Amino acid sequence: MSNTSYLMALDAGTGSIRAVIFDTEGNQIATAQKEWTHLSDPDIPGSMEFDLDTNWQLTCDCIRQSLSNAQIQSEHIAAVSTCSMREGIVLYDEHKTPIWACGNVDARATREVNELKALYDHSFEEKLYQISGQTLALSAVPRLLWLAHHRSDIYHKTSAITMISDWLGFMLSGELAVDPSNAGTTGMLNLTTRQWQPELLDMAGLNSCILPPVKETGTILGAVTKDVAQYTGLKTGTPVVVGGGDVQLGCLGLGIVAPSQGAVIGGTFWQQVVNLPQPVTDPHMNVRINPHVIANLVQAESISFFTGLTMRWFRDAFCEEEKILAERLGVDTYSLLEQMAEKVPVGSNDIIPIFSDAMHFKSWYHAAPSFINLSIDPQKCNKATLFRALQENAAIVSACNLEQVEKFANLKLDTIVFAGGGSKGKLWSQILADVTGLTVKIPVVKEATALGCAIAAGVGVGIYPSLVEASKKLIKFDRTYEPNAENHKRYQIHKAKWLDVYRKQLQLVDNGLTTSLWKAPGL
Repeated sequence: MSNTSYLMALDAGTGSIRAVIFDTEGNQIATAQKEWTHLSDPDIPGSMEFDLDTNWQLTCDCIRQSLSNAQIQSEHIAAVSTCSMREGIVLYDEHKTPIWACGNVDARATREVNELKALYDHSFEEKLYQISGQTLALSAVPRLLWLAHHRSDIYHKTSAITMISDWLGFMLSGELAVDPSNAGTTGMLNLTTRQWQPELLDMAGLNSCILPPVKETGTILGAVTKDVAQYTGLKTGTPVVVGGGDVQLGCLGLGIVAPSQGAVIGGTFWQQVVNLPQPVTDPHMNVRINPHVIANLVQAESISFFTGLTMRWFRDAFCEEEKILAERLGVDTYSLLEQMAEKVPVGSNDIIPIFSDAMHFKSWYHAAPSFINLSIDPQKCNKATLFRALQENAAIVSACNLEQVEKFANLKLDTIVFAGGGSKGKLWSQILADVTGLTVKIPVVKEATALGCAIAAGVGVGIYPSLVEASKKLIKFDRTYEPNAENHKRYQIHKAKWLDVYRKQLQLVDNGLTTSLWKAPGL
């Protein structure tokens, strides 16, 4: 391919849609982003409907804008691929018209989760987990059951189901298919065969004739239609390539493509992701297992709740002075807070922060947000100390989540890649290395998901020989942090205390004395 070839990634996140254009060396050339909001029906608690018509218009706007920003002709786009938040589903009628969709954390189906948990003497969820690596909390099965109960008009019209990334591919090309990495989060796909398991729908009394073909990431789905070319400025016939789930494509964009590699992706939620050499599930059902975009791999995924959000709350609630000073100095407020926190000793003067817990997928809820063991000595207990304590909390939860995976998958990590907003923090990166005892590598690329999606597009049209080879060629690292052995020893003691205190804080929630930070639907 000549150097006039470019690849376009459409990245549908929870809060926005982006069109990102890369050259074939993996450099980002242009981007366009539009925020979108999800519809919540006041009569349906926990609902998060996805506005198909408006969101397609926003997607078309982004495609047009990114082409304009890149100042390139549409014929130079060699291929387009798509990725999205996982768990969000789109339903279609017999004419392949999209008729209903919901976003990733739509939690309308709490009652249905409980019904399904009780099914077959509580063995249904265990069977679903062993086959698909998912529990009922975020899967598509209870949502379909909710529609059967409450919107039978939609349910009976449904003849196909896809994920949001597949919907984008369908809107571009008119072709319906799903990829395993994203469809795996429905709880209806077999981890080993990477194909649908219709009996899971049959067991729940649902229609299993709605499952479209499964195509692997990086294979051709179809081509941009004439109508879409007019709306978007793309060229008719541009290849549309099967994409995938945002986290798995993000791992591709971080070079996490071989067994026993792991990453911590630090955003609003933190994800701890580890590639497993074979499809195994956790006997305790604490961790979910997803198909990777690499066809022979699955990934164990643990989630730390609201980590980035907690930091934002602390900054906005208590650090107005630092925000003003940072603006005056032309630096980021978090950088200023990190400089202050560097002077605080390991263990934050024995303060135990209680925010996110390690992941317990089967029965997942959190203690009330708290700082335990504060002192009234302003030298020892101040903004810098609490900020560092929150960074340590995040690192401890990551360490617990990674250890859970190592234990059931019988593997040992020595290095992790740290990416996302959290990895900008130099102190945070070092704390993560010290707490986990692992080497922490920070990638150059900050848009790993979009880059992974562009790699898929390039593989589909033969620009790269394979997902793995493209990832190895394009991914470069910026900084590396080695763990400090003395600090690691101290953090082991601190972590043991944290685990004990967290357990006792959960008892306060159980006794109705405090309010949980978050509870999974159905608990």
